[in-house]
Amino acid sequence: MTDIDPKTRTELEAAAFRTLVEHLRTRSDVQNIDLMNLAGFCRNCLSKWYAAAGAEKGLDIGYEQAREIVYGMPYDEWKAKHQTEASPEQKAALARTHQH
Repeated sequence: MTDIDPKTRTELEAAAFRTLVEHLRTRSDVQNIDLMNLAGFCRNCLSKWYAAAGAEKGLDIGYEQAREIVYGMPYDEWKAKHQTEASPEQKAALARTHQH
């Protein structure tokens, strides 16, 4: 692998994150439960990670603010526009793959 200086690495990682977030915004047909079942994370996870990264830097980015950044709108608005009721099959898959 090519040696990449830390600044460039951070810039590349940030660009990849922005692209992922934009992709998830355009794919509102993909439900969070589907993401959780297939990938083990969802838009809410990204929001929590974003808020935690801010906290590590001493920034007060709350979870709701981070969700608005990830979803591109307030979460309640996104839910009303795009979220559907999870099917029994989706719920069962989530229970199988994310046992606590």
